[in-house]
Amino acid sequence: MTRDELEHIIRAAGAILNEDEVIVVGSQAILSLTDADQLPPEVTLSVEADLVPMVDPDERKADLIDGSIGEGSPFHETFHIYAQGVSRATSRLPQGWESRLIPWRTEGTRGVTGWLLDPYDLLIAKYLANRPKDREFCQALGRTRLLDGQILLDRLALTDCTEAERQRVQMLIHHDFLASTADAEK
Repeated sequence: MTRDELEHIIRAAGAILNEDEVIVVGSQAILSLTDADQLPPEVTLSVEADLVPMVDPDERKADLIDGSIGEGSPFHETFHIYAQGVSRATSRLPQGWESRLIPWRTEGTRGVTGWLLDPYDLLIAKYLANRPKDREFCQALGRTRLLDGQILLDRLALTDCTEAERQRVQMLIHHDFLASTADAEK
């Protein structure tokens, strides 16, 4: 997904919800990086953006996103991108993640602010989800050297997870981010 496509989704979600803010929690939040033009294709491959309405206690707004601009909708068929409405509980995130959201309000969002997950918080959620596509995403970002493995470890320490999950994610961060940094310094 390109930045223009994400702006389109944010703009459409704002119009559907009649609100001027939405949270982007899925992989496309990585587009907040100032170096987004250096991102490998594996990182921007998805045609889906996971959106959380700012206030949605009964998840009806998330359902509205799904039904209006979700997978299989006329929006999806027309633009070949779509949004998935999700709840705040969808992603397992480090404590304080909301204070680190990155506001993204551009001419292309037409007055709607997309609050994008901080890249480090996003990666912790990806590591904990541990699906093959999440592993590919994290590994591809590790190869870019755009993010700091130590900050990832610090964010992991702020995340509620089991000890087994913590050890697994620490090992993966070392492999994807810290080992590649050590190799480059040799």
